[in-house]
Amino acid sequence: MKRILSQCLKELAQFRRDRLTLALAFILPFATLLIFGFAIRLEAKDIPLIVQDFDRTNLSNRYIETLYATNQFKPVAWDINASPQLALDLSLAKAVVIIPPDFSRQINGEKQTEVQVLVDGTDANNARVIKNGLKATTNAFMRSQSLLPKTNPIATLTRLWFNPGRKESLSIVPGTFAVVLWIFPSLLAAIAMVREKEKGTILQVYASSLSAEELILGKAAAYWVVAIGMALLVMGGGAVIFGLSFAGDPTPFLLGTVIYLWASTMFGMMIGSRVNNQNAAVQAVSLVGFLTSFLLSGFIYPLSNIPFPLSLIPNVVPARYFIEITRDAFVRGVGWSSVWLSVVMIFLLGMMFFNVARKALGRMQLSG
Repeated sequence: MKRILSQCLKELAQFRRDRLTLALAFILPFATLLIFGFAIRLEAKDIPLIVQDFDRTNLSNRYIETLYATNQFKPVAWDINASPQLALDLSLAKAVVIIPPDFSRQINGEKQTEVQVLVDGTDANNARVIKNGLKATTNAFMRSQSLLPKTNPIATLTRLWFNPGRKESLSIVPGTFAVVLWIFPSLLAAIAMVREKEKGTILQVYASSLSAEELILGKAAAYWVVAIGMALLVMGGGAVIFGLSFAGDPTPFLLGTVIYLWASTMFGMMIGSRVNNQNAAVQAVSLVGFLTSFLLSGFIYPLSNIPFPLSLIPNVVPARYFIEITRDAFVRGVGWSSVWLSVVMIFLLGMMFFNVARKALGRMQLSG
């Protein structure tokens, strides 16, 4: 235990002297939090919309006002005699609504009227959002004008249970915690391990009585302490800037964070024990760590959308489980009954990374 502590203190002393590493540990994670927290938005707003009104009556004007009354669409000026397809071709608008000349007459005569809608389908997800938005806005206009049947056999009363205000930050920012706190601690740990190989000081370790387990635990302990400081900065700043607060019992989140940071540093130790230079370490962490935590963790895309066999990979991605913990802590607030398995899975994956690093470093010591 004394040798592990000595190794830890030595790493912390080296860490304090390296300004570039200090920036990598604290400035870049906080900057990444701000970029992800403010830039990633899944709800489409201010969609450019052109309305060509060939009816020009009070009823059609009220319909147009309803379309633009929400924050989802913004008006785009367009000549009524110009081709609406041209606006889509030039990307001046994402959708066009064409109101026919007999719009009011058909409605007043209690007949069905058809409003043509053209949607840019280049982005399939955005097109689906526009289509549903226009449909919902049209239904709202019909209700306001008493154009819907007076008797409706089915009425749905919808309530958003965990996030009634539909704040995207409650989903994005907790997920950002998982991505940031996976990438940077593992990157620091991997670089620290590889630096020993590049400088040749790893040979001194091989010649000493320090075992592979003690070397890994000593280095990991140092960067686990750094990761805790990083987590306090990122999570504290995120809570203040984006107005996050605990929705329930915080103990699963606190314990899960400590274990998650330990697993992150162990992942870095595993990468560092396998590669021989810092460039390879950075590339490995970026490729394996960042891509999986960003794309295969449920951070942005639902895991159910991932096709087989890629759908098997999230089972061994710790960020997937930590995102469940963070979103429960700040959104659902269910507690241990909801996330206990996620905490256990992060611990088991951290142990797997430690064993892989220990075996790799042990073989290097024997061969040395």
